[in-house]
Parts: sequence; C-alpha cells; structure tokens
Amino acid sequence: MKIGGFQPLTLSDYPGQVAAIVFVQGCNFRCPFCHNAALLATEASSGNGHDESNILGALQSRRMLLDAVVLSGGEPTLQEDLVGFAERVKRMGLKVKLDTNGSRPAVLRELLDRHLFDYVAMDIKAPFRKYPALAGVDVSTARIQESIALLLESGLSCEFRTTFVPGLLEREDLEEIRSYLPPHVEYTMQSFVRENAWDPMLRSDTMRPAPPETLTTRTIETNSLPQPINVLSGE
Repeated sequence: MKIGGFQPLTLSDYPGQVAAIVFVQGCNFRCPFCHNAALLATEASSGNGHDESNILGALQSRRMLLDAVVLSGGEPTLQEDLVGFAERVKRMGLKVKLDTNGSRPAVLRELLDRHLFDYVAMDIKAPFRKYPALAGVDVSTARIQESIALLLESGLSCEFRTTFVPGLLEREDLEEIRSYLPPHVEYTMQSFVRENAWDPMLRSDTMRPAPPETLTTRTIETNSLPQPINVLSGE
C-alpha cells in the first residue's frame, strides 16, 4: 500500500478511541480546499520513509497503547492492498476506521462484506448539483448516492461530513446535504482550514468560515495532517 504519512497518536479522529492515522498516497479528487495536498499525487515524494512494513511494525509496537487505526488520505479505496493492510491491522487486535470520499461504492461494498472496518466516515462534498466544483473533477453522483446507501444499510457505525468553504458553499447547501440523510445519522460540519488549501485563491484572509452558531451542524477542526516522523524510532 502506498503510504504518504503517519500520525502515531490522535484522540480526535476516531470517536472515543485512542488511534493512529495512516495516510495513503493518491486521490481521485482535486478539492480546491484540500488540506492534505501532498497526498494527492499517486506517487509520494522520494524518501518519505513511510514503507508499509515500517508502518505495520510501528503499529505492532504500539498496539498496547492504541485502540484503533484510522485509514485516511488521499483516498484509501484506490489502494490495491487496502484489504490486506486492514486485515493485518485487525489481527493486531485493533479497530479500523475508514475515511472515504465515497466515489468507489463497489470497493466499499467489498470492504463492508469482509467486515474489515469498525467505523466509516464519508465526506459528502456538496449538494449533488455542486459536486464538480467542490470535488475539482467530474464526479458520478450516482456512485456517491450508492455509497451513502451502502453505509446506511450496513448497520456499521458511521458519520457523514462536509467541509464548509465560504464562497463555495452556503448554509442552504448544508441543509440540502443534511436532507440526504436520515435524522438519526450523524452529520458533521468541518471547519475550512484556509492556510493549507490546495487552491492558493482559497488561502486569502477573506476566506474565513461563518461563525459556527449560524450553522445547524456540529463543528470540528480538520487538523489531521501527515506527520514526517521516523516510524522506527517513534520520533
């Protein structure tokens, strides 16, 4: 599996769990607000030190300190060895959470059928009519809808989330996205981190999120970034 980053500890990316984050390399979207731009390309920069065996070794050595591993990205469902990697993590006795953009429902279905994940967080980038602008590429919204349906039918613990980008989304857009989901399903509004946006136009001081109280969804920070650590020494 192509790995672009590793964060050995997070208390916020898997609800109620002490977790590590494995950031996969490569994404099929080009969201202008993306805060993990270094992970977009299929190939990571040379010498990043994130060999799969090293990462698995680091997780193995920390397994008594962790409850779970988050597979994020990038887009994990693009990885050919995602199943094998998740199986190895599960054999360590750790829970596994998947972060996905929902663009590959066939892969998601296989993963759900194999019971490899304990929690899934899926991004819903925008109302379906605005998807190309927020995803940065042409997107089959039918596939997005299929992924939503798969998660809702699976009975697996899951959440759906949207990054609120001023100028690209309005409060009414969040309300429309919320209408795609049953009332009991968790839907989270993530704050836009302008300093790290892939599109330099969005890094302007004028691109600030609306105050959380004007929104109907819970706000969290999107502050999980790949960390260039030495996974062998744990530094």
